[in-house]
Amino acid sequence: MSFIVVVPARYASTRFPGKPLIDLDGKPMVVRVAERAMLSNAARVLVATDDARIAAACDYSGVACVMTRNDHPTGTDRLSEVAAALNLPDDAVIVNVQGDEPLIPANVIDQVAAMLDARPNAAIATLCHPIHDVADVANPNVVKCVMSETGEALYFSRAPIPFARDIWREGIDSIPDGLPLYRHIGLYAYRAGFLRRFPQLSIPAIERHEALEQLRALAHGFRIAVAVVQEALPPGIDTPEDYERLKAAYSGSGDTFCT
Repeated sequence: MSFIVVVPARYASTRFPGKPLIDLDGKPMVVRVAERAMLSNAARVLVATDDARIAAACDYSGVACVMTRNDHPTGTDRLSEVAAALNLPDDAVIVNVQGDEPLIPANVIDQVAAMLDARPNAAIATLCHPIHDVADVANPNVVKCVMSETGEALYFSRAPIPFARDIWREGIDSIPDGLPLYRHIGLYAYRAGFLRRFPQLSIPAIERHEALEQLRALAHGFRIAVAVVQEALPPGIDTPEDYERLKAAYSGSGDTFCT
């Protein structure tokens, strides 16, 4: 199969302005992410940005970059513009690799692309992993995914779902054996035809309240294929504290990256 990777990157960030350009052992983070994506089987890797500084950093490092509008409300809307600009056929597969994931393994990029290619009825494919820490269950920053028996998403939520009614009646202090609790991993593969339609879809109440844009697809009847991986992906960089922690993962030897 053939697929492309798009790395959305914007300079503005509430918690960490300028995040795509932070230095990781001599290279901007957005370049490090693109280089990781290039280790996958992607036919092409592009950074999509609305900022000239990010575009210049990519150009200097030999990373392909496309300029997009600066008024996109979500990263999916930015990908939609890229799909239209490239004039991709409806069945083309685009993998969205977040620009703050410099540790992302190339094999999971291949996995999510292959899953979508193998599920012709799905518009999107994504991943999740089992939750083992009870502290994650009620944490609204940990997005949960509930799946059908056929491996399609039924719902995503910041709430503890599925809810163990009898065991959690007095509070969530353990994870019952057999309860299918999964944390969503924010790695997506899309069909280009879906991306072109996405900006025209009305925003449902569940998306507004949960602040989860994948719920727009479910609310409008699009299928999302989900695969379970057993381990969480390496952490991304959301805050300056994350940056300080992950800098230690780089060996200090130029392009060599230590996982």
